[in-house]
Amino acid sequence: MKKIRAVALIGAVALVATGCSAGGGGGEASADGTGAIDIWLSNNEQELAWGTAVVDAWNAENPDQQVTAQEIPAGSSSEEAITAAITAGTAPCLVYNVAPAAVSGWVKQGGLVDLSTLDGGSDYITERGGDVEAYASDGSFYQLPWKSNPVMVMYNKALFEAAGIDPEDPQMNTYDAFLEGSRAIVDSGVQSAIWPAPTSEFYQPWFDFYPLYLAETNGTMLVEDGKSTFDSDAGRSVAEFWKTFYDEKLAPNEASTDDAMSAGTTAMQLAGPWAIPTYADTVDVGFMQVPTSDGREMPITFADSKSVGMFTACENQGTAWEFLQFSTNEENDGQFLELTGQMPMRTDLLGTYGEYFDANPNYVAFAEQTEATADVPSVQNSVEAWQAFRDEYSPAVIFGTESVDDFLGNASTKIDELVAE
Repeated sequence: MKKIRAVALIGAVALVATGCSAGGGGGEASADGTGAIDIWLSNNEQELAWGTAVVDAWNAENPDQQVTAQEIPAGSSSEEAITAAITAGTAPCLVYNVAPAAVSGWVKQGGLVDLSTLDGGSDYITERGGDVEAYASDGSFYQLPWKSNPVMVMYNKALFEAAGIDPEDPQMNTYDAFLEGSRAIVDSGVQSAIWPAPTSEFYQPWFDFYPLYLAETNGTMLVEDGKSTFDSDAGRSVAEFWKTFYDEKLAPNEASTDDAMSAGTTAMQLAGPWAIPTYADTVDVGFMQVPTSDGREMPITFADSKSVGMFTACENQGTAWEFLQFSTNEENDGQFLELTGQMPMRTDLLGTYGEYFDANPNYVAFAEQTEATADVPSVQNSVEAWQAFRDEYSPAVIFGTESVDDFLGNASTKIDELVAE
């Protein structure tokens, strides 16, 4: 099976800030400095519980190196809040839940510490994560690959059964079979078979077009070797597949006003393991791999990975590095898996945490899928490139006002120009 081929994509706000120098902190940063540090955590309830427990355990044993945790400050995105903090010189020592999409911009901004320069940095990252070289920038790790949320098809077993589909073995791994099942679902009275967000944000392709494109091409990223790749037979096949859903009213082209899975107004969604707790009390969910034209086994999908970054405003980088290793050791990664159901990016997940997966079989498919994932390409003007893609995709595929060929050609041309700048 194929290992992760993930690399960083520049965050939207980070692009705006590129060229700004990191602001000054209250003191002088030192790779050997020890003492109190601050960290930021995602506002996800389960991740906060994990982070609080890890901080408490560390603080009990390290009275002279206390860690204070808080949620990432509110903003239009986490990336915006972090970029603003880098510019102001107020970034914390560590941020958990960094999108690899933002790393390149923050490196250019001077905001991230090269973890490879710290004692045992590269060795720790590669020993924990295995084949994670694609997360390096020019051979240096400015992020610790932390967790992966491979995108799969999550479905409502009860709605499948009512539509005459075997919920334990749906047999919907080809485009034709997936469409046939989707038609049966809508014919049974469900409002939609699947409901991807039809909105215009640059990241929305990661949860409709891109997972299927990666699957169809055995992991070809949207841009490779400085050129877009999707104006091709594979890209056309994926676009036509999704266009059929909208043309046949199997997927709505307006945004849902509630949680469509919980409301029972859709039978499927593309999601990672983070979604399982959301439906624990409302929906009996099943999982299957994203479809391909030929129904191949274990197709590559979107990793939706997140990392941990250390920021240059941190004065006590010695403590930050020790805490980062502590928080991502085998025991604490196991606690993270236990509390969140998200996949730590470390080798041999199923073997290391066999008891957890025996007790939580819903997560086994995601652990297996981590071996066949890819992420977003590391390119200049990457957010603008994804936005250009979405701006051309939506009228052609979702709303049917332009042709698929025009979408592929126009988006490819625009993206080639953007990444060449």
